[in-house]
Amino acid sequence: MLHISYHFIFPAILIAIFYRKQWKKNYLIIMSTMLVDLDHLLANPIYDAARCSIGFHPLHTILPIIAYFVLSIFPKTRLIGLGLLIHMALDSFDCQMTNGIWFSGL
Repeated sequence: MLHISYHFIFPAILIAIFYRKQWKKNYLIIMSTMLVDLDHLLANPIYDAARCSIGFHPLHTILPIIAYFVLSIFPKTRLIGLGLLIHMALDSFDCQMTNGIWFSGL
């Protein structure tokens, strides 16, 4: 449960420090990136506490993560890219804490 709360706390800290002007809109944009977890619906079972998301779910693999870096470069898509990168970093950290690995499959 702590892992899920990090997905709300860390973006809030980022917005509070760097995007305070129009913080509500910016926080909503960055929180919308949590929709990336819809790719979990493709797994069987949908939820497995012991499974590492990074490297397993399609939107949690290396090519999309590279695309998230690219999104974070451009001002118009920066918040989306940052939100997705924060999400991937937190999921990777969760993998390390629960399974002792940073990503699955490699």
